[in-house]
Amino acid sequence: MHYSQYFDLDVINGPGTRVTLFVSGCEHQCKGCYNQSTWSPRNGSYFNQAIEDQIINDLNDPRIRRRGLSLSGGDPLYPANLDCILKLVKRVKKECIGKNIWLWTGYTIEQLTPQQKAVVQYIDYLVDGKFEQQRVDPALKFRGSSNQRIIAITKNDEFAGFEYTISKINAD
Repeated sequence: MHYSQYFDLDVINGPGTRVTLFVSGCEHQCKGCYNQSTWSPRNGSYFNQAIEDQIINDLNDPRIRRRGLSLSGGDPLYPANLDCILKLVKRVKKECIGKNIWLWTGYTIEQLTPQQKAVVQYIDYLVDGKFEQQRVDPALKFRGSSNQRIIAITKNDEFAGFEYTISKINAD
């Protein structure tokens, strides 16, 4: 997997102070996308153990309290990204207690493959759907167009899966 940018301090991409990783690779190629440079899965830098360790260290840095990790792109659920993203979200949940994970994807939750669902079960909020230029609304929080949904993911250990509810997030 490649990534285009990593921000160790971000207050734009999700609620509160966060770390944000913009991965490379997106098959949606939405008209009007502000991040077209991330479409190619080979653009940017190679995602390696050092950057993964940096994300964990930044999330656990006591000097700057970060609320969580934001994963955007490109598309974190792009098929070639799934192994690295799954490893990362599992590690964040294990080593960064109390941190939440937001993930933006052009897929809708109904379209997810079993491999993509394996990632989603470890995140807290999914922003789903392609960016639609004709539905742009600058007043929306954490999404670019009104068709995109913010979905709260709930773990369901009894069924070894997840449930979700479409939420209206009032970010603080």
